[in-house]
Amino acid sequence: MSDSTGTQQLFVFEKDASRFELLIRILYWILIGIVLWVYGIIAFICLIIQWFHILILGSRNEWLSDIAKGYLEYLVNVMGYTYIMTDTRPDIFPVPVKIYKE
Repeated sequence: MSDSTGTQQLFVFEKDASRFELLIRILYWILIGIVLWVYGIIAFICLIIQWFHILILGSRNEWLSDIAKGYLEYLVNVMGYTYIMTDTRPDIFPVPVKIYKE
């Protein structure tokens, strides 16, 4: 569901559901899980490096923060699909999304 500013609410109840999409979802879960696992390991390594960067230099590295942020945004972006809230398939590989607090 999009509003006039072009933003889309990710977690919206959808009554209609496709049985075919439910079968496809299993394969999609596996692919998304692999991407999340690899991306999560990379993000975790970046967080450890970031910790030492802050400890030694007293500041954060933007590139390292962007990787952790990208992982979290991807995770939130695919949650609606993986938790069977929508039939709209997300991209398997991360795409730029922005998450806002209301």
